Amino acid sequence: MDGLKIFSSSFKDGEIMSSKYTCEGENISPEISWGEVPEGVVSLALICDDPDAPSGDFVHWVIFNIPSELNRLPEGMEVKDILSFGAIQGMTDYGRRGYGCPCPPRGLTHHYHFKIYGLDKMLKVEENITKYELLKKMESHIVAKGEIVGLFKR
Repeated sequence: MDGLKIFSSSFKDGEIMSSKYTCEGENISPEISWGEVPEGVVSLALICDDPDAPSGDFVHWVIFNIPSELNRLPEGMEVKDILSFGAIQGMTDYGRRGYGCPCPPRGLTHHYHFKIYGLDKMLKVEENITKYELLKKMESHIVAKGEIVGLFKR
């Protein structure tokens, strides 16, 4: 499986995210970009989750069917089901679509994993898909992937 470079102008891998992207700030999505997609990638999917949450893996963002011609998601993505460029946003553990900002309990530093997947097709899925349902649908279609981790503590 090929690697897919992922980075952000909003935070550096392994460093603290600005409160701007959290419940203590503007609650907007950070800018996320990626390098050249490998041959065979038709669409991209992005999942952001927090494995440090008290309830276990907490999902903050699910977005897929991002056209492979795109190379970034701008800061402050719209919170709606289908975006203007055709991508679809799935359900977060907040029970809604779109970016759900980090808002951990006070105390320990949490790790927010932004994972990008290059897929060999556009996905046909039911409405309100969750991270786990999406991962199952993507299972045999992942051509490349990458990850960046932002930290946040309250």
